[in-house]
Amino acid sequence: MGKTLTDIAKQLSTPRQVRSKKTTKVQVTAQVPKVQIIYAFNGTGKTRLSREFKRNITSKISNDGDQTSPREKILYYNAFTEDLFYWDNDLEGDSAPKLKIQPNTYTDWLLTLLKDLGQDANIIKYFQHYANDKLTPHFSEDLTEVAFSLERGDNEHSGNLKISKGEESNFIWSIFYTLLDQVITILNVAEPTERETNQFDQLEYVFIDDPVSSLDENHLIELAVNLAGLIKSSQSGLKFIITTHSPLFYNVLHNELGLNKNGKKEGCYLLERFENGSYLLNTKYGDSNQSFSYHLYLKQVLEQAVAENQVQRYHFTLLRNLYEKTASFLGYPKWSELLPGDQQAYLNRIIQFSSHSTLTNDTVTEPTEPEKQTVKLLLNHLKNEYGFWKQVEAND
Repeated sequence: MGKTLTDIAKQLSTPRQVRSKKTTKVQVTAQVPKVQIIYAFNGTGKTRLSREFKRNITSKISNDGDQTSPREKILYYNAFTEDLFYWDNDLEGDSAPKLKIQPNTYTDWLLTLLKDLGQDANIIKYFQHYANDKLTPHFSEDLTEVAFSLERGDNEHSGNLKISKGEESNFIWSIFYTLLDQVITILNVAEPTERETNQFDQLEYVFIDDPVSSLDENHLIELAVNLAGLIKSSQSGLKFIITTHSPLFYNVLHNELGLNKNGKKEGCYLLERFENGSYLLNTKYGDSNQSFSYHLYLKQVLEQAVAENQVQRYHFTLLRNLYEKTASFLGYPKWSELLPGDQQAYLNRIIQFSSHSTLTNDTVTEPTEPEKQTVKLLLNHLKNEYGFWKQVEAND
């Protein structure tokens, strides 16, 4: 049965029964898992879930009569975090574009990071590692804006530059990651009176929604490994929720965090959105590549659409995607080579036309009955003719 995003947010912060064998007797305690990672397609509602999670924490504080502000309970990174940074393009002079920092409770913590903890050098170092080692941010004295230049190494620089959207996302993530690193380091000091600052003493949750998606695969893997290492180093009881649309990022996190070991059956999810606007947070057990791979989910969606006679135009795109991934796995140079030989050219053209809006009548959402049967035919052909899929179903 579908749930609202509010229900899902409450589920993520609700303690679950966990068995402990630290003593001779098995003890059952209720706690929220240290880390929960959620895979979902773009547009499913990951960012909205992060907002609902924050609202849920705010509601809890209000209901409990707690005087702590929501900012002190949760640190989050999502699209709204990036919106706190905006460009002054210097339209008159066209020579000094600057990235402005919108003041709010989140950027108050940023100012603490830069002013009190002196972490601007670490932000720059981390950013240059993922972007360009010559591309240098310059924070203003009042820490309300950032200028960028290319340093040539000879005491000269390019002057102010407007960086790309991908570089901008890298920069904002670098700020968040450096802040998170400092928070974990500070909270790992067990005695509050001995901590460098007490601004983070009430922090309970860190919610990260889809960190930098503009990175290439090597850097994305490195980011996932670094983030997993940071999470594993946390000893203060912080709880982490991470959402992503990247199967690669999910799988690396899954394995680096050891969620595939010791029979663990918590903390791994698939967020699904139904046509009626409701949601389901499916728990995923076992190895990420077996229970969570993108191609398996495509197969499941197509099988359900065929079974319920609910095939729509976009299912042709999913079908083509499934053929492409199977062809890549099996070593075929072209996905169309997997199609039935006697109708290969015809079926290739049908999928091409149906998965791209190249025809005027593609604006019609509902496929014809023969088109629906084509999806069923090609899905069954893929499953029946290629041993890879037979082995997958046997393992399932």
